[in-house]
Amino acid sequence: MMFEKVLIANRGEIALRIHRACREMGISTVVVHSTADADGMAVRLADESVCIGPPPARDSYLNIPAILSAATITGADAIHPGIGFLAENARFAEMVEEHGFVFIGPSPEHIRIMGDKIEAKRTVKELGLPIVPGSDGPVETLDEARAVAETVGYPLLVKAAAGGGGRGMKVADTPDDLASAYSLARSESKAAFGDSAVYLERYLRRPRHIEVQILADTHGNVVHFGERDCSVQRRHQKVIEEAPSSGLNAAQRSFVGELAAKTARQLGYRGVGTFEFLFEDGEFFFIEMNTRLQVEHPVSEMISGVDLVREQVRVATGAPLDYDQSAIRFQGHAIECRINAENPQTFTPSPGRIASFHPPGGLGVRVDSALYDGYLVPPHYDSLIAKLIVHGTTRNECLMRLRRALEESVIEGVETTLPLHRWLVGETDFINGAYDIRWLEHLLADKAKGQG
Repeated sequence: MMFEKVLIANRGEIALRIHRACREMGISTVVVHSTADADGMAVRLADESVCIGPPPARDSYLNIPAILSAATITGADAIHPGIGFLAENARFAEMVEEHGFVFIGPSPEHIRIMGDKIEAKRTVKELGLPIVPGSDGPVETLDEARAVAETVGYPLLVKAAAGGGGRGMKVADTPDDLASAYSLARSESKAAFGDSAVYLERYLRRPRHIEVQILADTHGNVVHFGERDCSVQRRHQKVIEEAPSSGLNAAQRSFVGELAAKTARQLGYRGVGTFEFLFEDGEFFFIEMNTRLQVEHPVSEMISGVDLVREQVRVATGAPLDYDQSAIRFQGHAIECRINAENPQTFTPSPGRIASFHPPGGLGVRVDSALYDGYLVPPHYDSLIAKLIVHGTTRNECLMRLRRALEESVIEGVETTLPLHRWLVGETDFINGAYDIRWLEHLLADKAKGQG
């Protein structure tokens, strides 16, 4: 039976995205918000809204009792966690279900397994997924790290077991670098995540970041929606994503898609999820699984024609998928630009009031944003304010349309990364699809040297 009311435990463009999908399904929405987001677009459009605390996320969007209370007083059937905040918090998922609501996401068990990078790799390795060679678990001492290094070889990456976003991650190019990298990674991990555990893996020089979007119901059916190339990154944060990847051939594309779907089926997974891989010299290496909706999910929607949020809600009701893999047809090419309220050169956050917002339009152009004229971009949260997603019959058509759409885009009142995207889409390597996960960092470094 379909839900009558869904509480959306998130903010900004993703809260609006979920609201839209629910309304198109005839589902009423409740949007919770901090005092800083009282004038948010999702709050304005929702059937009901509940203030759950002051601006700091720990007092509002991470305030589990307040969210559950809001669901109770509004009579919600289910809770959608959105992206970030509590979306991958296994205890939150458990508490949602303990209080009689449906959690629109995977089981707490799968969130917990995949939230621990070491346990995730151990689990998928047993299911046959290739992983980057490295330690079998946390490396407790420097001597143990040196022993692993002798087996795996250099260069080595020391990574936080509980981390993400590039924090707690250091490279050791030679044995002389290992002690420093090991110590720094542990210190950063402890400071950022409250856990100093680190593990080691081979450092790939020029890989691409390839991820596969999957969807699973509670009846054992799993499909994938192809791959996304998320290699354009700065400090391990994605900047531009596209699908399909220009770095894969048809056989590689089919292989990794089927591999991800097979693994999800073996796991008994439910809902949407994303398997992330590094790809180098024809080999895929699993790095992690995101047990939630991704920021870049619109890229897969554009080439498949499937509303992933709608499907996420449907399978949470217990409904089976209406189709199998053969029914999914990929058409054309799609690219997404993440537009942040940041200085395009220093990447310093730029909160403030939007003086003018004019999104681009036309065939094949989609803008996911909660901006409007007069909106106050708060300083308390992630700086992502809009996503520009463009679709074309071919990659070249998509690129031409993207350039035009970027030229049309107007966001005034705060600094944004629009100038960065306008520059990037004109770069020869990007036009040719000849980039890897370190391409943008090197490009920005070269640009800084030229200006200096």
